Amino acid sequence: MQEPVRALPLTGSCRMAASDLHMRRKERPSRVPAAGRKLHLVSLGCAKNQVDSEVMLGRLKQAGWTITNDPEEAQAIVVNTCSFIQSAAEESIDTIVELAELKKTGTCRRLVVTGCLPERYREQIVQAIPEVDLFLGTGAFDQIVQAVGDDQLARDAILPDPELACLDLHSAARVLTAPHMAYLKIAEGCSNRCSYCIIPKLRGRHKSQPLEHVMAEAQELVSSGVKELVLVAQDTTAYGGDLVPAVSLGRVVNRLATLSAGRGRKAEKPWIRVLYGHPESIDEEFIHAVAAHPNVCPYFDVPIQHASNHVLKRMGRGYTRESLRDLFGRIRQQVPGASLRTTVIVGFPGETDKDFADMLEFAEEIRFDHLGVFVYSDADDIVSHRLRGHVPKPVAQDRYDQLMSAQMDIAAGTNQAHIHKTYPVLIEENLGNHLYAGRTYFQAPEVDGVTYVNTALSGHELMIGRFVRARINDAMEYDLMGEVA
Repeated sequence: MQEPVRALPLTGSCRMAASDLHMRRKERPSRVPAAGRKLHLVSLGCAKNQVDSEVMLGRLKQAGWTITNDPEEAQAIVVNTCSFIQSAAEESIDTIVELAELKKTGTCRRLVVTGCLPERYREQIVQAIPEVDLFLGTGAFDQIVQAVGDDQLARDAILPDPELACLDLHSAARVLTAPHMAYLKIAEGCSNRCSYCIIPKLRGRHKSQPLEHVMAEAQELVSSGVKELVLVAQDTTAYGGDLVPAVSLGRVVNRLATLSAGRGRKAEKPWIRVLYGHPESIDEEFIHAVAAHPNVCPYFDVPIQHASNHVLKRMGRGYTRESLRDLFGRIRQQVPGASLRTTVIVGFPGETDKDFADMLEFAEEIRFDHLGVFVYSDADDIVSHRLRGHVPKPVAQDRYDQLMSAQMDIAAGTNQAHIHKTYPVLIEENLGNHLYAGRTYFQAPEVDGVTYVNTALSGHELMIGRFVRARINDAMEYDLMGEVA
């Protein structure tokens, strides 16, 4: 049998002809053993996807499945996918096809694909990847137990309306990726209409979790030993405006800041961190709440996408370069030691040399502590596809390189300023030879640099998931080095 295609050139409408793929039909439905069942799950994409994956794993574990990190010993494999941009969709398909080989060479008898990939490409994906037994869209995560265990469900896609997706996460057991850190999804979907973004179609409108549900899940996580709660949503700072009565994110942060594990002097408060803010929904109450509590990380993740008013308007973003400058000025004035993170897009349709120069100048003016850059990803199911003036890929890549080079210099200078200072560090990994990796309050998980702590001189043995005070003695472009203070 021929090898399956390992990468597919996806477009927004998923135009994949059968002749382009090595397709095969199942001769019989897969059957999963009733006892001793092992399952492997791969989670791709963002932190919000990771929460979905952890909830699915919790439900599967409650149903009797044993979770394994080794796909070769699993009878069932789940791939929770991302398709936000083309490279993410291609990574999802590569992963699916690679794991599908285990249906021939390993013990895998059932392969289920969930999340944004089937939601975006819908029924067409069923024909495109015949190795998959069942696809679940973003509104069908609550059907994962049946999807994995029922061999009568095959060669189909279950795609209920994402608007009806179950938000009752606080009552669902989760299998945490890291026992000391957890993402807390406080809302689903997005009501913005950015011209480059497919998320409202994949996840529906913005829907906030009720405050009591957020607090219940947060308390359960903290009581289980979680030392850092990271609040996430597609537009996190828009939380609560859709609730009746409305609830502000500032109020949520104030409530979460009081949570602790243990009692009396042994009570320990977790770090609270907020990711994925929006310039239009950040208000003074939220800024004040971050400033008011020592265990709330003074970390502001605010993806601006661009800093040229011309491009921002074409993107459908309702703010300007001037309002961004005012916002970041107020944050730094009101929150001492605030760390600013943002992401931007280069090569957006219509972006001129002057537009890019405006963004580069803005990045050098604001001096973000952390800045991520994406090259515009086109697809024919997003509004921006129909805009004039698409930027050639080599030009977009050159702009990416210029901006990243400038940011590397900025980050290196920022890190140099941390030398000789002492910070709490959440230890996350033992690298051996007296070296540990962890994060300070100004380093978010997975997206920023890390702080290495060397204990060769002190002789300390550090515990994973615990805080230690470290004195910084060296700095690299993105990472820091220190020793126990």
